[in-house]
Amino acid sequence: MNFKESHHLILNNVSRFIDLTELEKQRYISLLTEIEVRKKDFLMQAGEIAKYEYFITKGCLKVYTLDEDGAPHISMFAIEDYWTGDLSSFMSIEPSRYYIKATEHSELLGISRADYDLLFQEIPKFERFYRILYQKSLISYIRRSNHGISLTAKERYINFKKKYPQIVNRITQKDLAGYIGITPEFMSKIITKVNHK
Repeated sequence: MNFKESHHLILNNVSRFIDLTELEKQRYISLLTEIEVRKKDFLMQAGEIAKYEYFITKGCLKVYTLDEDGAPHISMFAIEDYWTGDLSSFMSIEPSRYYIKATEHSELLGISRADYDLLFQEIPKFERFYRILYQKSLISYIRRSNHGISLTAKERYINFKKKYPQIVNRITQKDLAGYIGITPEFMSKIITKVNHK
C-alpha cells in the first residue's frame, strides 16, 4: 500500500468520530511513523516498553501472552483498519507482558508517546477520538472475558466467525485455538462439527 492510501485509511478511521480540517489532517499525518513487519517477525515482545500505538494499513498481527508452559494465549488479531498495541505499557512506560507478531507481511502507522501528547496539545479534539477508541476496546475486552466464562468453546468459535468473518480465513487453526482457549486438536473437532452441519 502506498503512503497516500495508508493515510487515507487512517483519516477515514479518525473521521468516524471527529471532523478535522485539512491542516489538522496534515499535522496528524506528520506525527505518524510508517512501520513494516515481515511475516513471522515481532512488532513487540514481552519485556519491551511499548513505544507506539499502531494502526494497521495492511496485513494481520496477533497479540498474545505466554503461560508458564510456553503456550500462547491470544487476546486479539488485528487486520487493516484496526488499532493495536499495549496501552498499559504505552501509557505507564513499563515493560509489556505481550508479544505482537505478524501473521502476514504487515504495514502500520505508529504514533509515539511524545507525539501522542503533542497531538492532544495541538489538536484537543483527538482526546475525544482516543477516548471513544479506548471505550470501544474496553467494551470488547469485557465482552470477550464474559464469553470466556459463559460460552462453550463451540459457541466461542461460532461467535468469532460471526463477529470477525474477515479474519477467520486469514489465521491458522492453531492460532484460532489459542484465541478460543482450547487445544488445536479440539479446535479441529469443533470446526468439523460446525462446518458440516
